[in-house]
Amino acid sequence: MPLMTKLAFTGRVEALLRNPERATGLEKARVESLKLRFDGIEGDCHSGLTRKADVRTIRQYPRDTPIRNVRQLTLLSVEELADIAGIMEIPEVKPEWVGANVVTSGIPDLTLLPPSSRLQFPSGATIVVDMENEPCRYPAEIIERHNPGQKMGFVKAAKHKRGITAWVEREGDIGLADEITLWIPPQRLYEAGAA
Repeated sequence: MPLMTKLAFTGRVEALLRNPERATGLEKARVESLKLRFDGIEGDCHSGLTRKADVRTIRQYPRDTPIRNVRQLTLLSVEELADIAGIMEIPEVKPEWVGANVVTSGIPDLTLLPPSSRLQFPSGATIVVDMENEPCRYPAEIIERHNPGQKMGFVKAAKHKRGITAWVEREGDIGLADEITLWIPPQRLYEAGAA
């Protein structure tokens, strides 16, 4: 029995970004296409089959413990970036400022996609949603450089609008204006032991 459900709507790729050198900072540069490999985006600083545990996983692992890299890509939507800018009362929040790799349109509430959802592209390339990407101070510092006095507003404005992290399930290429087919897993709540 098939597990995933294909949704009736499709999304679209609006922008693609990459940064080959993490030491240069969070900001990424626009490109025409991305090559997705099992270890992530070819030529991007977040590629790799493993990564070091950080503040996101500090409750499970000591810092710098090698763990599986489920944060190979970051996706945001033009709709949610516009919402964040509106809440902050600034003209725009550019995807370059917040470390995006793929910017979508047409997928309602992208940030709230359930973990294990699949986004599939015409080449067959498929990525799996890990989880919501929590807002943090690093994009806030970049936004502050472009909009003085706005550093403190980003984290609150971007709550549940900061996009998702994902990993590559099937290799392939992604191009601008590609259609995105969305597949979601069964929906249920697990409440046992919830605090």
